[in-house]
Amino acid sequence: QVQLVESGGGLVQAGGSLRLSCVASRSDLSFNMLGWYRQATGKQRELVASITSGGSTNYADSVKGRFTISSDNAKNTVYLQMYSLKPEDTAVFYCNVRRLSFGHWYQYWGQGTEVTVSS
Repeated sequence: QVQLVESGGGLVQAGGSLRLSCVASRSDLSFNMLGWYRQATGKQRELVASITSGGSTNYADSVKGRFTISSDNAKNTVYLQMYSLKPEDTAVFYCNVRRLSFGHWYQYWGQGTEVTVSS
């Protein structure tokens, strides 16, 4: 029904920046919650940042002041701008979107984009 494609990951040195993008395959659906998760090797997947359709944002304490989440509904895209990257940010980042329809929640995941931060 919905496919999400992430891009923008790569290898960067500590202190560098990256911008991740997530594009939805269809434009006829609206989403109530959009977010980015990450999963490091041997660790559980964790929420990094989220944004609601109303523009409210939340961030993990570890990324506050360094990461910014935003969305462009006209382009069916959610972004994660990352500054001052640290080696501990190294992980696979996943896009997640959720929608509420007739009292039911639906969610979709991207395949992930890898971010590696070298010291």
